[in-house]
Amino acid sequence: MNEPFKEQDGSYLHIEKWQQLHPKLVAGFTTRNGGVSKEPYHSFNFGLHVPDDQNDVLTNRKRLAAKLEFPFENFISGEQVHHTSVKKVTDEDKGKGSVTYESSIKGTDGMITNRKGLLCTAFFADCVPLYFFDPVTEYIGIAHAGWKGTVGRIAENMVEAFKKNGTNPENLRVAIGPCISKEYYEVDDRVIKTIDEEIRGNTVTSLRNNHFLLDLKQLNVEILLQTGVIRHNIEVTKYCTFRDEDLFFSYRRDFGKTGRMLGFLGFLA
Repeated sequence: MNEPFKEQDGSYLHIEKWQQLHPKLVAGFTTRNGGVSKEPYHSFNFGLHVPDDQNDVLTNRKRLAAKLEFPFENFISGEQVHHTSVKKVTDEDKGKGSVTYESSIKGTDGMITNRKGLLCTAFFADCVPLYFFDPVTEYIGIAHAGWKGTVGRIAENMVEAFKKNGTNPENLRVAIGPCISKEYYEVDDRVIKTIDEEIRGNTVTSLRNNHFLLDLKQLNVEILLQTGVIRHNIEVTKYCTFRDEDLFFSYRRDFGKTGRMLGFLGFLA
């Protein structure tokens, strides 16, 4: 399968195939390069919830907004509490989380919308970015899925939110973005016990002493297939945030002292 995330000027990747389907769709994921933040957040850090200089983070966000030709004041982000709540966002949510973390949409890790001119965003440094696009209804959505959100089936909650707004799951396109890959994601049996037994075989490799390697990308694929999304419509990146150190921040590799990439999805007005 071809890599769905194509590098754009070194500072971000974009979902080329989706943007070809709809010329006003803006969909992608930033790298760590091209910003102004200082170590250990150097240089394109988008997280206001890490102890970086807030002015540097806002400069980075405005720099991306200019690249995307998307108004900075139209960015929207959720609080990201590693839960599974999904919110349908509207024009009234415009700007929430764009300037301060405290203004983010509370208790939210997933968003969907059909409103043009809104950029749904989420922050990552190993967790799984999930992108959704229904070319029929023109609903889009993005979710932040750490291991808790993944086993809690936020992917399923996202599909259900789309269905409530008229989407046939067979039409839904999903892209799984850069996150930590199985080779570098070791967990204990406390995590594995939360995964449905019927999908452990494709997602878990046993190591020793009740430790395992967990494939978060494939686990989300398995959950999406259970919801009726067609495998042909699921794109999975080969990028790994832990391995590809020149491109990405990684919470696990950098022992928690690191920046955040931005996943973004929206229609230009």
